Amino acid sequence: MSNSFSLPIMRASTTQAATPQAMDLIFIEGFVGETVIGIHESELHRPQPLVIDVHAGLPHARACNTDRIADTIDYGVVTERLRRLLVEHRLTLLEAFAEKIAEILIDEFGARWVRVKVVKPRKFADVSAVGVQIERIAPEPESRRSGHSAAVVQLLASGMLPGKR
Repeated sequence: MSNSFSLPIMRASTTQAATPQAMDLIFIEGFVGETVIGIHESELHRPQPLVIDVHAGLPHARACNTDRIADTIDYGVVTERLRRLLVEHRLTLLEAFAEKIAEILIDEFGARWVRVKVVKPRKFADVSAVGVQIERIAPEPESRRSGHSAAVVQLLASGMLPGKR
């Protein structure tokens, strides 16, 4: 089984050309848990196993220089969060479940890019696994977006209107 990574190109700002930014990947592969999830009657009454792979990207994690767990994503804390999600969620589709994991990694752990794979092993007798894999990029921090908007507002306030000379 090969894992090929296609990391996103991150942009420094909307006015600059695309420049690749190195990403450090923190990953958890083969996390196994049980939960009630599915759309068929047979899936709604007892937990079934899920296998979860998570890859979370950070632009050059500070932990590379500081050697402090507080400066990166602690995969021990992520696995605890996954265990809690397995118990608390009320989702029916693997797509929505994977999306929730991606949101958690971005919102709670500060990942800039994530890949989440969720698999139901042995769902069907003649198939080893079914599942979904998604990739998400975190929205730009508010400070970057507001800088561009502030420049437009400043131009408008100075009398420079688009299309007018």
